[in-house]
Amino acid sequence: MLTNRLRVGGFAVMLLTATMSTVSGQSPASRSVATPDVAADLGNGDVIKLAKSGLSDAFIVARIRQAASRQFDLSADAIIALRTAGISEAVLTAMLETTASAPRPERGPAVTAAAADTSSESGIYLEQVDGRPSIQLEPTVFSQGKTGGVFASAMTYGIVKAKWKAVVRSPRASIQTRIQKPSFIFRFTQRTSDLGVGGFAGWLAGATSPNEFVLAQMTEKKHDRELIVGQMGAFGSSSGTRSEDTVPFSIEKLSPGVYRVTPDEELGPGEFCFFYAAGAGSLGSGAVGKLFDFGVDDPEK
Repeated sequence: MLTNRLRVGGFAVMLLTATMSTVSGQSPASRSVATPDVAADLGNGDVIKLAKSGLSDAFIVARIRQAASRQFDLSADAIIALRTAGISEAVLTAMLETTASAPRPERGPAVTAAAADTSSESGIYLEQVDGRPSIQLEPTVFSQGKTGGVFASAMTYGIVKAKWKAVVRSPRASIQTRIQKPSFIFRFTQRTSDLGVGGFAGWLAGATSPNEFVLAQMTEKKHDRELIVGQMGAFGSSSGTRSEDTVPFSIEKLSPGVYRVTPDEELGPGEFCFFYAAGAGSLGSGAVGKLFDFGVDDPEK
């Protein structure tokens, strides 16, 4: 009788288990098997594993396209290693196509050493190529006089304007570049003790943006360089550089107080300068000021 009761009890337990499984809608076997994540990340090693398992190229390509993200190394050496491991050209092509179509992270403007170096003093820096350090443009002193068209202005009672010229007493700037469309970093610091763009005494004090400067081509003489910065005639006077001497440029803000300035066109061989336009109105005959000059050499020489 005891044996019969155990058998009946065992049958009742088995029946109860089957009933609970039916109610839940799943068998014990189905609950123990995890659903594979077909959207998981995929890399080179995963592709090799799939190929060596005997799966078809069509299946592997489909798996590649379903992956949530792909960490493929498709350098020349990696592709050769994949081919050696037996990966077909069709699978490699799918790897290349899906990698090329993946969204790329947005990148901010490239920052050179001169732009990134927070210890750099205020100033204007000529960017170099091939990773070479940028060169700071040292301010060059110029003197100014009413030297152009004085006689013609007097003879025409001021109809022909006399020209105020900024004159630099050297035929060439100390900094020369062969880059026909150079870029410059303008750095403005908040420290009033700096002796850079933001810290010069006199007419250059207070500059805070490249918009306050003009890029101009200077007239080359045998012993000096000249830039017309004002005109005076019978109908009044005007200060500032002439439009035919100036070169338009674009400004890109890299970080607070740091900008990249690039001419909108190739400069070509010649002598150029960044002139502080805001200070031109206070200049007169015999005045002395500063500008940031540089030269562009002929790349063919």
